[in-house]
Amino acid sequence: MSLPPPITNQAYCNVSALESGTIRLHFSQFTTSASPDDVLFVPSLSFLLQHSSKESKFIFDLGIRKDWENLPPLTIEQIKQNFHVSIPQDVVESLTKGGTLPSDIHTICLSHLHFDHIGDMDLFPESTFLVGADSKHLKSAPSPENPLALALNHLPPERTRYLDTSQCPPLGPFPHALDFYEDGSLYIVDAAGHLPGHINVLARTSADGAWVYLASDSAHHWDLITGKGSIVVTEGTGFARCAHADKEAAERHNLRIRQLGEIPRVRVLLAHDGPWYEGNKDGPAFWPGKIPSM
Repeated sequence: MSLPPPITNQAYCNVSALESGTIRLHFSQFTTSASPDDVLFVPSLSFLLQHSSKESKFIFDLGIRKDWENLPPLTIEQIKQNFHVSIPQDVVESLTKGGTLPSDIHTICLSHLHFDHIGDMDLFPESTFLVGADSKHLKSAPSPENPLALALNHLPPERTRYLDTSQCPPLGPFPHALDFYEDGSLYIVDAAGHLPGHINVLARTSADGAWVYLASDSAHHWDLITGKGSIVVTEGTGFARCAHADKEAAERHNLRIRQLGEIPRVRVLLAHDGPWYEGNKDGPAFWPGKIPSM
């Protein structure tokens, strides 16, 4: 298994991490390898990707909005009861710290529509938004208070593209991936399982064959990628609770991520990648610096 080799004058992306809040996760809700006291504050990472030869700035995920109290009531209740968030610096402040304004951002790709990934879309009034085509199914949610339906309805219709990757060719271990710039520098990968429309990004980070894979919520803990743990399903009265809408699809996708990570010079990052964050926060991997190529 391999990824496309570089060509002469190969285009690539400079990728920088962006601070966009932290969230408390009970890992025993996600992986069978965790104990009930495995509770940590982890990042909700966003990323700035800049094309090597085009004047194009691309953000993957917006993290948590600073005024989270303005989220839908059901989400606020979830945050208070389960997650607890802290946003010392949101994505706009992270960009500004490096000399970049929201008006400089051409494209924002949202991996999915959970609150800790959509930030405050109103702060980017000139950007084009990309979401997975299957996100449209969330509009059928019957309750007008459903946070996912509200997030979908809040996307600016005239500046939103719904990406259907179902007819795109395979890439490495993945059945479908969209060559976004049509030059092999950035691919948007169908990442079925976590939520309808969930997508990931695979970006080439050097002209000679290095890559980074931004896996978002494909897994909330590395044990689900390595195979040390399995996705948790909590049995309740008359229902089963799981962090993924389609557990089997999520498991298949995580296996593909594991296979991808075995390819030389590929770095894999999760949205809530605590170990990577602890080793890199306040360092040069964050904008205005960049994540080093492998």
